[in-house]
Amino acid sequence: MSGSRRFDFTHAMTQLCVDVCERLEVFQHICMDQVAVTFAQARTPGIYGVQAKLTPLRFEEGALTQIRRGKPWTVQRVFVGQREMLYLLTFYLPRFQNNTFREKMITVLHELYHISPHFNGDIRRFDGRYHAHSASQKEYDRLMDRYVDEYLQLKPPAELIQFLEPDFRNLQTKHGAIVGRKLPLPKLIPVSGKQKYPA
Repeated sequence: MSGSRRFDFTHAMTQLCVDVCERLEVFQHICMDQVAVTFAQARTPGIYGVQAKLTPLRFEEGALTQIRRGKPWTVQRVFVGQREMLYLLTFYLPRFQNNTFREKMITVLHELYHISPHFNGDIRRFDGRYHAHSASQKEYDRLMDRYVDEYLQLKPPAELIQFLEPDFRNLQTKHGAIVGRKLPLPKLIPVSGKQKYPA
């Protein structure tokens, strides 16, 4: 019945990501227990702009610190319960939800593919100047398009993907409210000489 319950967007998205990572070999290095799925309010209306964002919680090769302007810095640690997260995966609503089903699936896989094959808190890095998306953003997205086809051909349960069918307004009308996990983006913190961070 319309408005009879709330819809937990980040729980539904987490379940979808878990299934993607179990079914598609290229994502099987990802442990969603250490990826916090969150949502944030899009600052501008319409479907154009940032849809989602992967935030790594380590530096290159999983390092806990990085030297910037001669001083060591670390990333603020993020915990969900007792478990430390290695990544934040944030979706911007209502913008993300107002795209087509296929564009939404491409966005989900696009962000998951950014996760390092070593699952060490760093991003997947490509050779050359464009280390995040390789030399061609279009080629990157075409690859994600193929992965979407592979995933859908495996016939995932309808209940895992059906929340991506409606736009935001229709999803909200069906459930009455859209809720989920919200976390602030972690900050860079200067490291004092006395601080020690375990690997």
